[in-house]
Amino acid sequence: MAAGLAFALGGLALALGATAVLAQTWPTRPVRVIVPNATSGLPDIAARLVAVRLADALGQQVLVENRPGAGGTIGTAAAAKAAPDGHTLLAVFDSHATNPHLFRNLPYDTLADFQPISLLVRGPLILVVHPGLGPTSVEELIALARAKPGAINFASVGPGSPARLLMELLQIEAGMAVTNIAYKGAGLALADLVGGQVDAMFATVPSIRPHWRSGRLRALAITSAQRSVIAPGVPAMSEFFAGFTAESWVGMLAPAKTPPDIVAKLNAEVEKILAQPETKERFSDQGLDTVGGAPALLDAWIRAEMERWGKVIRAQKITLE
Repeated sequence: MAAGLAFALGGLALALGATAVLAQTWPTRPVRVIVPNATSGLPDIAARLVAVRLADALGQQVLVENRPGAGGTIGTAAAAKAAPDGHTLLAVFDSHATNPHLFRNLPYDTLADFQPISLLVRGPLILVVHPGLGPTSVEELIALARAKPGAINFASVGPGSPARLLMELLQIEAGMAVTNIAYKGAGLALADLVGGQVDAMFATVPSIRPHWRSGRLRALAITSAQRSVIAPGVPAMSEFFAGFTAESWVGMLAPAKTPPDIVAKLNAEVEKILAQPETKERFSDQGLDTVGGAPALLDAWIRAEMERWGKVIRAQKITLE
């Protein structure tokens, strides 16, 4: 029995030794960050800003690889199948938490196939309308929608996008009905909103800021918990409906079974990057706050987002369109 214990302890020591060696030698080649969305989107912007600084910290290139398609599931599946050796990472955003409720057969397990690294950034959205619609407040918009069910056209970008889900949540909270107009990209939706082809939209702060300031769009409310300095004078949605808060977000994951020491190293380096004043300023210009925190915080965030938006998707019977 003593011999067996000695053998087991010896095996454990070898395993720990191997992990320690891995920690000392990693990374041995460039690290890639898969972004399962197109360039210039929120996860792409966040991944590229962090990648530049992470490369300096690791002493290896950190390359961003965009693999868009199928609502972000193609790139996410590729990351899930990658070797769990710390050389492949994944930058995800809102759709990562909503896709399990929209796709019947995902080619990966949203929770089991990934190891959280860190929540990178979060930022609120703004409810904007075309001035020609008429309403100058959330109350007036609701009154119009109730008086003319289905007459107001809301732009959205995909069934699991924040624009769509916040529109659906507003319908639930306000007891009103609007018409969803789906677009393949936020740029197309915003162009039609500015042009008056659609009436309203929940959009990110940087995307609407120039149009709002020029008067081409009217901002009615922001989805932060309280009023925000990034949208002076704009009320919070929670002032009209308690708990009506939402944020777009980006998180960094690794394939499941990535060694704990590598996860810890990545988390620590990302935390340092997000704490840098220059990083905070760059993200602040995009209407985003840096977050950071332990891997467990990102795990809890994803689970909470899955539960919250799953209820909205089921209640409104949202499907892939």
